[in-house]
Amino acid sequence: MSPLPSRLAYVPFVSVADMMGLVHHIGVEKMLTDLAAEIEADFLRWPAFDKTPRVASHSAIGVIELMPTSDGETYGFKYVNGHPKNTAEGLQTVTAFGVLADVVTGYPKLLSEMTILTALRTAATSAMAAKHLAPESARTMAMIGNGAQSEFQCLAFKAVCGIDTVRLYDIDPTATARCARNLADSGLTVVQCRSGQEAIEGAQIITTCTADKQYATILTDNMVGAGVHINAIGGDCPGKTELHRDILHRASIFVEYPPQTRIEGEIQQLDPDHAVTELWQVIAGQAPGRSDARQITLFDSVGFAIEDFSALRFIAKAIVGTPFFAPLDMIADPDDPRDLFGMLQRAKPDTMGN
Repeated sequence: MSPLPSRLAYVPFVSVADMMGLVHHIGVEKMLTDLAAEIEADFLRWPAFDKTPRVASHSAIGVIELMPTSDGETYGFKYVNGHPKNTAEGLQTVTAFGVLADVVTGYPKLLSEMTILTALRTAATSAMAAKHLAPESARTMAMIGNGAQSEFQCLAFKAVCGIDTVRLYDIDPTATARCARNLADSGLTVVQCRSGQEAIEGAQIITTCTADKQYATILTDNMVGAGVHINAIGGDCPGKTELHRDILHRASIFVEYPPQTRIEGEIQQLDPDHAVTELWQVIAGQAPGRSDARQITLFDSVGFAIEDFSALRFIAKAIVGTPFFAPLDMIADPDDPRDLFGMLQRAKPDTMGN
C-alpha cells in the first residue's frame, strides 16, 4: 500500500466548476468590483513587481504565452493561448490556468483555472482604468465585438463605473443576440445595433473587443468624436489592431507596460518614442488622467501579468473557508528530502498481490 501524501504535498486547486461556484457565491458584479479593487491596489505598488513582456510563441493560427511576475514574496504566472479560429471548431478562443508560489520555498500555493478568471480580470481592469479616464458623467457604452468577453465587460462597467446602457454590435448578429439575451436580467438597457457607427451613437465609452488576428480598422477616425473614452482590448499581439492610426494621434494614450504594449497593442502602429502614460502613474497621482472635457482618452490594454497575479491572490483569499477548491496531491514530499527515490520505491505495488 502506497504511503499517504503529507500535508505539504497538497496544493489548493480551483477547477472550472469551483470557479463558477465561487463567482455565484460572491455574486458576479461584486466579484468584478472586488477584483477591480485588488488590481488597483497592486497598480498602486507597481514598482514592487518584477516586470517583463510575456513570453510568446506565435504561429500563423494563434499564440501561446506565459505571463510571469513576482512582488518578492509571491511569484505568479499564467499560461494562456489566443486562437481566433477555435470558435469555428466549437472551442474557446482563449484558455488559461495560473499558479501562485511562495518565493522563499518555491512551493506552489495555488493552482487555478483562468479561462473564466481571465475574462473577469480583463473586464475588472477595463472598468478600473475607465474609473480614472472616462468622463464622470458617462452612462452609455458601445460594445463592439460581442464574443466571450462582452458580457463581462458590460457588467464590470455597470458595477464599477455606473454605466446603465450598452449598445451592442458584432459582425455576427447571432453573437449580438446572444449577448443581449445574457444581459436581459442585468438591469442594463441593452440596444442591439446593425453597425459600429450606430453602436457608438450617444456613447461616452467605446469598448472594442474583436478576435481576428490581423490589422483591422474597427473604428475609423471620423467615427470618434471629442470627449470619449476608448477601451481597446482586442489588440493583444503583433499584427493585431483595431483602431485607425489617426485616432491614436488625437488621443491621450494610457498603457499597462510600454515595452509589451509597443509590441502588441494599438501603439505598435506608432513610432517607438510616441508619448504614452503608464496607467499606474495616473492611479498613484504621479501623472494626469482625463484633464479636459474634449479630451479623447485611450486605454490601450493588452493584459499584463500583474493583473493576473492580483486575480490569483484574490482567489487564494476568497476560497478560504469555502468548498470551492480541492486539495491536489502535487508536491513530492519524502520524509528525507534527499531520498526521493526511496519514496518512489516505497510506493511500488506488492508483486505478491498483498
